[in-house]
Amino acid sequence: MKKTYLLLTVAAFSSLSMAPPPKSIYHNGWIDFNKNGVKDIYEDPSQPVEKRIKDLLGQMTLEEKTCQLATLYGYKRVLRDELPTPEWKNAIWKDGIANIDEHLNGLKKTEWSYPYSKHAEAINIVQRWFVEETRLGIPVDFSNEGIHGLNHDKATPLPAPISIGSTWNKALVRQAGQIAGREAKALGYTNVYAPILDVARDPRWGRVLECYGEDPYLVTALGQQMVEGIQENGVASTLKHYAVYSVPKGGRDGNARTDPHVAPREMHELYLFPYRKIVRESHPMGVMSSYNDYDGVPVSASYYFLTELLRQQYGFRGYVVSDSEAVEFVHTKHRVADTPKEGVRQVVEAGMNVKTNFTPPEDFILPLRELVREGKVSQETLDRNVANVLRVKFQLGLFDSPYVKDTKAADKIVASPDTKEFVRQMARESLVLLKNENQLLPLKLNSLKRILVTGPLAIDTTAYVSRYGPQHIEVTNVLEGIRDYAGKQSEVTYVKGCEVIDATWPESEIIPTPLTDTEKASIAEAVEQAKQSDVVIAVLGEDEARCGESKSRTGLGLPGRQLQLLQALQETGKPVVLILINGQPLTINWENRYIPAILEAWFPNAEGGHAIAETLFGGYNPGGKLTVTFPKTIGQIELNFPFKPGSHAGQPGDGPNGYGKTAVYGALYPFGYGLSYTTFGYSNLIVKPETGRTQGNIQVSVDVSNTGSLAGDEVVQLYMKDLYSSVTVYESQLRGFERVHLEPGETKTVRFTLKPSDLELLNKNMEWVVEPGDFQICIGSSSEDIRLKEMFTLSE
Repeated sequence: MKKTYLLLTVAAFSSLSMAPPPKSIYHNGWIDFNKNGVKDIYEDPSQPVEKRIKDLLGQMTLEEKTCQLATLYGYKRVLRDELPTPEWKNAIWKDGIANIDEHLNGLKKTEWSYPYSKHAEAINIVQRWFVEETRLGIPVDFSNEGIHGLNHDKATPLPAPISIGSTWNKALVRQAGQIAGREAKALGYTNVYAPILDVARDPRWGRVLECYGEDPYLVTALGQQMVEGIQENGVASTLKHYAVYSVPKGGRDGNARTDPHVAPREMHELYLFPYRKIVRESHPMGVMSSYNDYDGVPVSASYYFLTELLRQQYGFRGYVVSDSEAVEFVHTKHRVADTPKEGVRQVVEAGMNVKTNFTPPEDFILPLRELVREGKVSQETLDRNVANVLRVKFQLGLFDSPYVKDTKAADKIVASPDTKEFVRQMARESLVLLKNENQLLPLKLNSLKRILVTGPLAIDTTAYVSRYGPQHIEVTNVLEGIRDYAGKQSEVTYVKGCEVIDATWPESEIIPTPLTDTEKASIAEAVEQAKQSDVVIAVLGEDEARCGESKSRTGLGLPGRQLQLLQALQETGKPVVLILINGQPLTINWENRYIPAILEAWFPNAEGGHAIAETLFGGYNPGGKLTVTFPKTIGQIELNFPFKPGSHAGQPGDGPNGYGKTAVYGALYPFGYGLSYTTFGYSNLIVKPETGRTQGNIQVSVDVSNTGSLAGDEVVQLYMKDLYSSVTVYESQLRGFERVHLEPGETKTVRFTLKPSDLELLNKNMEWVVEPGDFQICIGSSSEDIRLKEMFTLSE
């Protein structure tokens, strides 16, 4: 019966998808939302937004206000009906709803997926119901994930955020945001949950792959571009996960990610740094509150985090949406509320605006109504929270233009062919060359008769898709990319060699088990083929099942039998190239010592196979840099950048002639590291003024030259040292970077402007200030490969 009704609903509404609203609410070019025949202030686009909010709030009932503080999860999660049905008039959202979230299931999974215009039409049908069938006609904000491309079937796929970070290319990241925002707008989404601003300080944490890196300045610089790129399209960008989310104890990624061991100063300087700067400068419309606690207080129930910091200090004007189950966890996980209702009170009082979850919205709305009636939540608090939601809807223009105007445009915009080259370019620029002994790479096809490709990740495609991005996309894996590039010049053979993991993993990382007969035979087959080949390309690492949300690792070596396979291949004496597909830093000490060439590919996008092949055979010169430190052993964790003086030092007595050594010292690959097929020289560093004021700008310029024989990209990195200060500061801090392309023999001047905010520290009173004194500018190719230094001095 319901299916019959849906078909009738489609027939009734599809013809209206591009038509103006019916005459009953359409008057001389404006929409009469409450159908009273009068243009109310909130319906008048010429009125100031704050005045429109006040007018609308004055007309809303308790029921309507509380409905604006909850989310409907999409089809088959909470919203059981694909499109409006008669039952909706009896559902709690008959009085409206803040948001409909489709990021896990929804219209995109149904008959409305293709062509894309069908999805836009379906969004219009749902939106029209809320505009026409609720009393005040408050439109809905439709949201979806977008951390590496919009999470919609076959939308434009981007590599994982850790790959995006490795490009160090701000213009490229802005373009990625523009694509995600443009596609979201065309499909009918008005809110994209991106970017992730978590600072990934523990490589064991499963969600490292969803972060740009471990350094707050880099995360901020790239996150800012993503926010502005998305919002250029009239779509809200929602930052996540606020706050101190990315350092659960021991890197363990459980349901609540509780107990982050972060000191207050470190919290502000590292984990809140991106939010403070981006909220102030880029004005995102959304923030997602995390479900961890900080110092015993759940962030989603913290007035300090959600109101004092975010709104009063940073100036946030949008709305805060909770991460899934954050509200429930106040009662069930953190247990600071003895009832679910008390948990609702705490989050509302803290300043959390919209509750999202997989449970019905009435689980939040009904207790909230009781709290208001009982006087436990004031009308003032309720109105303030609702106003923040309405403000975003007004700023997005939903009250004045609630529908997708041209639904057919989605078919041309989403995953358009002109984005394919961009997707491949982003994959290319994300590749990081970790080792290239004796210039083994690039491989010369005309001298290779037979190539062996081996390893389970050569044919795996899960790592190209991963969560929170486009699904069901066409992927070119590494084997396909190599075969396509090699063509008929070389014979390409594939042998899997082993699985990603063995049968007893991860227990086998604690007590290694003997190889089974099947595993021995598989490795032996790869070895036999290697002996008959001119070069071996081993594609190893992690798949999506071994890395990601709720998939943290206690060991960071190659899982399963992959290292045994690699060692057996190396023993053949044939040159071996290692391609890493992974989402977090790995402890690859043996690999680094004995394998001559290593290329880090992270979790690439759909064009990753092509980009990797081009790079292997010289069609592209890699220029990506690491945004996370690779430790030599998990015993060194935390080992990351930036760090305090002495915190990365060796033990007393360490040294070439010392005794009593007790610890491994130094990173395997440091932050900012990455090689090229060419070489670069630095010269003519100029810092002006040499003596300046604490509130003035510092201008820095440096010449960078390509001193090799191949064109290539260099990421010029600027680090700043505050030599003496009132509190202990970081040994060195990234404060600028630019990716530049240089032809052989070409020189370019790279310029940076350091603002007072780049020189700030938190003093003893926890105040952000620029202290007078001596500073050092360090320019280099990585945090440890510093080529030039220059001093400047600031006075009051």
